[in-house]
Amino acid sequence: MRYLKQLRIQNRLTQKELAAKLYITRTTVSKWEYGTAYPTIEQLLDLSTVLNVDVDKLAKEIYGF
Repeated sequence: MRYLKQLRIQNRLTQKELAAKLYITRTTVSKWEYGTAYPTIEQLLDLSTVLNVDVDKLAKEIYGF
């Protein structure tokens, strides 16, 4: 999930700030970045909007397809 962390940093967001925008906990963002949990499809769509990235590219990087 290094890609997700890279995007977050490029958008100048802390884990806490990203979590607030997505209405989730900072711990959840951390788990996504470390690959111990994965966002739902709905969360993936929100992530793509907040991080200004194409949802297809984001899905490929996160889910590997």
